[in-house]
Amino acid sequence: MKQLLCILLIFLFFNAVSISAQEKKTDSIKDKVLFTEALALHLADYNEKADFAYRQRNFKKAQHLFDSITVNHLTGSYINNFKFHNLRGKEVCLYDFDKSIYLITYASWCIPGKGAIPAINEIAKKYKDQIQIIILFWDTRDKVKKVSKEFSNTVNIVYVDETQNKSPYVVKQLKHSLGLPTCFLINKDKRIEDITRYTAVAYGTPIENALKKNFNQIDEGITSHLINSEDTKVMKSQLASGKDKKE
Repeated sequence: MKQLLCILLIFLFFNAVSISAQEKKTDSIKDKVLFTEALALHLADYNEKADFAYRQRNFKKAQHLFDSITVNHLTGSYINNFKFHNLRGKEVCLYDFDKSIYLITYASWCIPGKGAIPAINEIAKKYKDQIQIIILFWDTRDKVKKVSKEFSNTVNIVYVDETQNKSPYVVKQLKHSLGLPTCFLINKDKRIEDITRYTAVAYGTPIENALKKNFNQIDEGITSHLINSEDTKVMKSQLASGKDKKE
């Protein structure tokens, strides 16, 4: 009986610590512009212009519009604490991840292009201590489980099952707003550093070239993010050092 009570107390303690940490993260961004707030201000105008461009088959203009809304209005906002499920069926919050995040949205019917999955696995291995790679699927748990077998265990697989209709808010904001596959580079503070469309390599591209192109497509954004993060650390260190010398 005493042993059971001890286990229960330990569980409650760690659960309380986890909740407290998540509340602190939420409080820290209360006064900052959230992704959904920025999206609400600009999405209608973007959709109207992008739909017209696609109807005219002006794909260059459509891409320009996507780049414009993401660079000028969404980058720099803070991602919401969206909730998903992992393959064990457990609820997972985006703020549960302490490291920077590279989030890719997919659907099981939207088959990753040639070389995409091996490239993602390599990226996850290369940056496992710095970046958490998360693949978000829009599908049922069973279908996602089948697709997930190709990913390495350094890639975090989560899903939202639209058929259960339990996460309409997440679906609307992350899937129906910008389409898929879309990639979000998010720093430790949950600030969005970059949003891009994942571009599949041309059909018939040799697997070696496809792997390289897919790898470079993700690697360039992550490398830039890490360099900027390191530069910020150096600048803060230099400023602190300068203050110490003055004192």
